[in-house]
Amino acid sequence: MSRPVFSFRPNMENPEHRRAWKILQGVPEGQKNLFLVRAILKEDFARHLERVVRKAVREELEGVRLEKRAALSEPEIPGAEIPEPEIPGQMLDFLSRIE
Repeated sequence: MSRPVFSFRPNMENPEHRRAWKILQGVPEGQKNLFLVRAILKEDFARHLERVVRKAVREELEGVRLEKRAALSEPEIPGAEIPEPEIPGQMLDFLSRIE
């Protein structure tokens, strides 16, 4: 049985191709096939994992009921007020000196 042949011809005008070529050049001779096999399998696994996660999230969200709530313009606790921030005296003194 003959081995299939794959030829990688990067387009050096494409930034992703240039980056891939630079990475591949850093792989020691005799290990490039293994490197490419692992890269391809890792990409395939990542796609599979993404599909599994998306499916799980979809299944979980099927039982969730979303409600649109109006933004509150006042504090949730009746009678509670949002305190005004206090400006430290040192800052006021500094600002009065630069006037």
